[in-house]
Amino acid sequence: MENSKPVRYELLAEIGEGTYGKVYKARDLESNGKCVALKRIAIPRTPEGIPVNVIREVALLKHLELFDHPNIIRLFDVELVHQTDRTMKMTLVFELIEQDLAVFLSKVREPGLLQNKVKGLVHQLFRGLDFLHSNSVVHRDLKPENILVSNSGQVKLADFGLARMYTVNMALTPVVVTLWYRAPEVLLYSGYTTAVDIWSVGCIFAEILQLSILGLPDEGEWPPEAPLCYSSFAPRKVKPVEDLLPQIDLLGKDLLLKCLCFSPGQRTSTHEALAHPYFMETLEHL
Repeated sequence: MENSKPVRYELLAEIGEGTYGKVYKARDLESNGKCVALKRIAIPRTPEGIPVNVIREVALLKHLELFDHPNIIRLFDVELVHQTDRTMKMTLVFELIEQDLAVFLSKVREPGLLQNKVKGLVHQLFRGLDFLHSNSVVHRDLKPENILVSNSGQVKLADFGLARMYTVNMALTPVVVTLWYRAPEVLLYSGYTTAVDIWSVGCIFAEILQLSILGLPDEGEWPPEAPLCYSSFAPRKVKPVEDLLPQIDLLGKDLLLKCLCFSPGQRTSTHEALAHPYFMETLEHL
């Protein structure tokens, strides 16, 4: 029997758990004790092999790490160990970011975040997403738990298990994006594009401030191929966004509503969002 490989990572604490495995904070014994995040995935040896979501995440991160974008989580290493005839173990080694956006927001006290802080978070979120879309990648699962925030306020997009390289007219599964951040075209089993990510960002933008309600779109915007007809929904009186989000200013309201257009073709793009006047006056501080 060959000698066992020396242990490189010292586990310090479990910090998360996902569909395919657990995430640990660990110390890299070969890099002066630098702390990293380990995502450990137990993989049964089946005819289908490694789950496609795992393969997709590794392949995309390997592709994206060449650019070292400041708003995308960095993948340092991948290890695959054949434990037995029936199981394998894959370890993904990421840079360690202290918390996700959900945890970050849970710590915010009244009266909420300062407007410059809100703009900084949303601007970084759009920068990371602009990088993905510019490289033909649609994330498809943006939510606060998949957005990391360092103690210094740096935002990193993470968890690319549902991400795909995007091409025009590609066939995409409708079972994507966590329900509360899922765009209408996905809910209605309609065709969709990178605009699904923009809708998710709009939901997260509103959540950073306070949850919002938009009401029904105009009947003419309803996709004819949707399994539910427009008349299935009773109209309801909806308060203006500024009543639901008293913290938002006029420029912020304009950007938010451009993210949350019912029709995906009318939503803002990441490029347009980054150039929006909402960010202009504080851009030098972001």
